[in-house]
Amino acid sequence: MGLAATGLFSLSLLSAMLNKLWLGFFLAAAAAASYRWLFIGDPDVFRQVVASLFDMARISVEVMVLLFGTLTLWLGFLRIAEAAGLVEKLASLLGPLFARLMPEVPRNHPAIGLITLNMAANGLGLDNAATPIGLRAMRELQSLNTKPDTATNAQILFLVLNASSLTLLPVTLFMFRAQQGAPDPTLVFLPILLATSASTLAGLLAVAACQRLKLHDPVALAWLGGIALLLGAFMALLASMSTAAIASLSSLMGNLTLFGILLAFLIVGAYKRVPVYETFITGAKEGFDVAKSLLPYLVAMLCAVGVLRASGALDLVLDGIRWLAHAANWDTRFVDALPTALVKPFSGSAARAMMLETMTHFGVDSFPALLAAVMQGSTETTFYVLAVYFGSVGILRTRHAISCALIADLAGVLAAIAVCYWFFG
Repeated sequence: MGLAATGLFSLSLLSAMLNKLWLGFFLAAAAAASYRWLFIGDPDVFRQVVASLFDMARISVEVMVLLFGTLTLWLGFLRIAEAAGLVEKLASLLGPLFARLMPEVPRNHPAIGLITLNMAANGLGLDNAATPIGLRAMRELQSLNTKPDTATNAQILFLVLNASSLTLLPVTLFMFRAQQGAPDPTLVFLPILLATSASTLAGLLAVAACQRLKLHDPVALAWLGGIALLLGAFMALLASMSTAAIASLSSLMGNLTLFGILLAFLIVGAYKRVPVYETFITGAKEGFDVAKSLLPYLVAMLCAVGVLRASGALDLVLDGIRWLAHAANWDTRFVDALPTALVKPFSGSAARAMMLETMTHFGVDSFPALLAAVMQGSTETTFYVLAVYFGSVGILRTRHAISCALIADLAGVLAAIAVCYWFFG
């Protein structure tokens, strides 16, 4: 089977999985609504279900208006950073670290720069922009693969790091919160930073254990130990602050970091004599092209989640989990955010719809909505990433990629719950 055919086969499996998931939402909603009508005597349930369809369709369009602007803006600035050589500089800086983590990849190989750019796009929360860059990186890594149908160690590590969703600046999530009326969209900045760090660390350690990476190497220790010490000191500082002070710091750091990065891109670009305006427009056009393809998926998933909620089916599932949590004497507020975490490994659009529906249902700054946003920012669509990235280069044997990626997902969800109780009570 050729590489293109194998990629299409993997994508067809993903499509079949999403078809079943989407159809299952509507069938579950139909069963729950029928139960409420026939056994509880609530004929109004079908009016609520239909009204939910139109409400979610309207919300999808409102979200897309802001999403157009956000992706256009950030891809424009990323193109300036690329033209100014910042990506190459970062690749050179990270070269010694990648030489330890991916010893089979030669230094200054094109894959290193592409991996760096992919991680930068993920770090900025631009997952839709990161995907095409990641596919290019995977193809470069495949050029070094002596067994084309089997994932190499470097490909597995790259995929797990990608799937662990290291998000340093979740711009898209800020945009969703702003669209939903949050007075401070960056309130979730620090919780996401801590939760996504836990997810990435768990994924890295899982891969290191499977591949016997020498993380005790002085260079690797210097990088990883430095990051760990920085995060540890940061968490110690947070532990000494009140909840209100933590929220204020999260807001300040989110906005200051966001503007600082934009300003750095422009200053370095101007210094390198990059025509910043023209370069921005070129990148912004790419962002527009990326954004306009997302509306059908957003409408499809938001409407499916809407009828699931309106029919009472989603509440039945959550009530069961809530009962178990209550029996264990746990606080049960986290349960309302779990739909986002449960569907995120399968579909980013479904998880996004779950998060938006949670914001709409409970309020954008409610505990479930804040937790759903942090979960969305700290985990990734593992099976989608596997199907698209490996399928694009004809990988059939994924080895330990799935197990390591799911470990990272679980760590991200648990960390998100713990951090949100710490930050928001």
